Amino acid sequence: MDRFNSDGVEIAFATTGSGPPVLLIHGFASNGRVNWVNTGWVELLVQAGFRVIVMDNRGHGESEKIHVPQAYDSPAMPEDARRLLDHLGIGQAAVMGYSMGARIAAFLTLRHPTRVARVIFAGMASRLITGVAGSDQIAAALEAPTAREVTSREGRLFRAFAEQTGSDLGALAACMRSGRARITADELATIRVPVLVWAGDQDEIAGEVGSLTRIIPGAQGLVLKNRNHMNAVGDKQAKQAVLDFLADWKG
Repeated sequence: MDRFNSDGVEIAFATTGSGPPVLLIHGFASNGRVNWVNTGWVELLVQAGFRVIVMDNRGHGESEKIHVPQAYDSPAMPEDARRLLDHLGIGQAAVMGYSMGARIAAFLTLRHPTRVARVIFAGMASRLITGVAGSDQIAAALEAPTAREVTSREGRLFRAFAEQTGSDLGALAACMRSGRARITADELATIRVPVLVWAGDQDEIAGEVGSLTRIIPGAQGLVLKNRNHMNAVGDKQAKQAVLDFLADWKG
């Protein structure tokens, strides 16, 4: 991966293909390769004629690991995405974020509306507003000396995933303990670019798709049957919906 300096933090990224730019932002404890390359998204979008930009969020993947919670406060990570667009000379891009990446995409859209042509919130629906419970338990699970000492269900899930992706547990714990600014329904209602929301019907972390699409003017929604937060990522129906959503965008 290539790297650039985002206000003092080294951010890793990769670009593939040519055409209208699509920025992909991964979820918590994941990275660009796991979230987007291994699931076939990059290949799909490149074959469809897009320039695909994949980034590793700070504290994740090949980007710089910071063990201070304040480094992950809500303004920081969306600004990494905006600075990456600046670094690449991209004035406007379509943006898709999964889970935490959807929160980052939402903040990017709200704070820099002219930089986002259209946005896809994946693996994150009504919880974008209400928040996801259990952050302290997840942070504690990441900080535990061994996975065997983790007792909470959510903690075990995220600890296992973080170890599977080879993540820096200390950096992830700091990210989870950071101050998380809420996104309000009134703020989301101001979005004027096309929006697609998709998540699994068994995804308790994402929440309800319809509860979010009713708030954002003109937003489209897709509920994936028999999918949860972990197995919805590479869903074929989601991929077709995204291709359809991007089909008339020429960049």
